[in-house]
Amino acid sequence: MSFKTIIEPFRIKSVEPIHMSTVEQRLAYIQEAHFNPFLLRARQVIIDLLTDSGTSAMSSEQWAGILRGDESYAGAQSWERLEYEIKDLTNYPYILPTHQGRAAERILYGYLGGKGKVFISNTHFDTTRANIEFSGAEAIDIPCREAADHDSDFPFKGNMDVAKLDELIEKRGAVNIGAIILTVTNNTGGGQPVSMANTREVSRVCKKHGVLFIIDCCRVAENAYFIRHREPEFADTSYRNIAQQMFALADGCVMSAKKDALVNIGGFLALKNEELATACTNLLIITEGFTTYGGLSGRDMEAIAIGLREVFEDDYLNYRIKSTAYLGERIRAKGVPVLYPIGGHAVYVDAGLLYPHIPAHEFPGQALVCELYTRGGIRAVEIGTVMFGKYDEAGHTVAAPMELVRLAIPRRVYTQSHIDYVIEVFDEIMKHRNETRGLRIVKEPKFLRHFTAHFERL
Repeated sequence: MSFKTIIEPFRIKSVEPIHMSTVEQRLAYIQEAHFNPFLLRARQVIIDLLTDSGTSAMSSEQWAGILRGDESYAGAQSWERLEYEIKDLTNYPYILPTHQGRAAERILYGYLGGKGKVFISNTHFDTTRANIEFSGAEAIDIPCREAADHDSDFPFKGNMDVAKLDELIEKRGAVNIGAIILTVTNNTGGGQPVSMANTREVSRVCKKHGVLFIIDCCRVAENAYFIRHREPEFADTSYRNIAQQMFALADGCVMSAKKDALVNIGGFLALKNEELATACTNLLIITEGFTTYGGLSGRDMEAIAIGLREVFEDDYLNYRIKSTAYLGERIRAKGVPVLYPIGGHAVYVDAGLLYPHIPAHEFPGQALVCELYTRGGIRAVEIGTVMFGKYDEAGHTVAAPMELVRLAIPRRVYTQSHIDYVIEVFDEIMKHRNETRGLRIVKEPKFLRHFTAHFERL
């Protein structure tokens, strides 16, 4: 027997109050934040969908693990438990703990990068691209062709274009390739999953050319859900075993544990190659900490080890994916243009289609995140020309491929009634869509400008 209502597979033991602000208050708050939701104070937000990174609610088992945390500087029992869980999941012998995913990216891609080097991905996310480009290397995205059709039901739009990958390696030369990075799920590409078949093909091409293959695995459990339900070969395979099979195809992985390890801080780098691991370990000690804690407390490591088990539970993943789809399907039914099928951790709204009257250089995505906040107190993030746009030699804006807004859903935090409220806010967004105006940037840094840029309304 099955029921239509999605219930959360957990009970709530502790609550955090939400300040129910008014529209007038929010108008003042967003102006004070220079029309950048990153600069809002958390207490000014009603529903926070800015990110699913580090915003999870931890379980009673994780909180119990925090009390057990061994804070010894070297060789702590908490490290032993974390190392065991990561090795069991990935089967990689060299595990480097870091305080979060971008630290692991900085260590690995900083070491492998530099001028003349090229990194190729299905789609690089913002911090990945920034770490690569900061080293002087080039980051190239080659999503599959199906990813461009936002409305089709192709099941694995997160895939990499394997033919283009082979061609690029031939053209640039294997010696100049820093690494091939497969992000699962493909965050910037709409939270879309990557198939096991595609992962096998990427692995085959990497082995053919002798280039390093790295999986960005921060949402590997969510990706495993889609593989089980969309690739018949895996219909009877456990989610954890699906992830293990995927790791077996690569040379290493980078993980922000703040996603699918269900914790608020932490990450790691795991590698097969001893020489590469030794070089990265030296950088880890210089910048993060000793090899058995790497910027993490013992209690953090306990929580990660437990989260890496809990995240693969059937009931949890069923709730997680279906509750995200619940939001996406319902706003799509209202005429809101979304990337389809709905991804695992977020719903992606195509702000370019929602606001066809706002050109890319006036940032339709940023306009939408400001509307969501002022009308409903919802904080979201632009993934478009603010985040990925560049300037040409004449100083003109070069638009990003897509003008998206991501509604990232924190794990085990909001109930269905919170999501129903978000759906209602989109009624107001649609009602006033033709009145919405764009913005211009008045202040921005060189890298990752979306975090701190200042805007004003046109």
